[in-house]
Amino acid sequence: MIPLYDDQPTRSFPLGNLLLISVNALVFIGWQMQLPGGVEESVALAGFIPSEYIHGAPGAMTHLITSMFMHAGWMHLIGNMWFLWVFGRSVESACGFFRYLVFYILSGAAATGAYALLSPETSIPLVGASGAISGVLGAYFLRHPRARIMTLLPLGIFMRIFTVPAWFFLLFWIGIQVYSQIIEASAHGEQTGGIAYLAHIGGFIAGMGLIFFFEGPGNRSEA
Repeated sequence: MIPLYDDQPTRSFPLGNLLLISVNALVFIGWQMQLPGGVEESVALAGFIPSEYIHGAPGAMTHLITSMFMHAGWMHLIGNMWFLWVFGRSVESACGFFRYLVFYILSGAAATGAYALLSPETSIPLVGASGAISGVLGAYFLRHPRARIMTLLPLGIFMRIFTVPAWFFLLFWIGIQVYSQIIEASAHGEQTGGIAYLAHIGGFIAGMGLIFFFEGPGNRSEA
């Protein structure tokens, strides 16, 4: 299922959300794609490697942050930024500009840290904003469970558009992450490449907890 838009009005212009989308796009287009070795070289230079982090290698903490603004390809970037655009605006509206940016960074760091703790010997670099965006989804799940999400469902060569409650869409999404992680672990023992489902799960849980500390006054009611 692909979210198209929600029905939640925002009280302010989503400057923080647009800033995050712009930074991610600029890093990918202006740096990753410009290196002689392209995206692969950038991942080697600034991707997050769990085994290095666990063993305290120099630069590992820096890569905890840099990796969440990098992507492995165009589809990776576009997919992540689209989810951020759809769900991030309402979360920013609840938090405010500055608190939203801090919330986003902490959600991403928590997601990546959870991935490292549960896959400590993995030497495959991790890149992408999906851990931080998963935190945004977790916050949205708690704060706007009854919001309506206009959703696109590809069915082979056919497309169907329908509306679902946010709680259903996000439970379905996190359920896919948990199921995929179980399959991945049973097949390989630990992450061996591809999608870091553990980071998605960790980010979602982190966002559900962090939103209580970062939402502004008067944003406790559900919508």
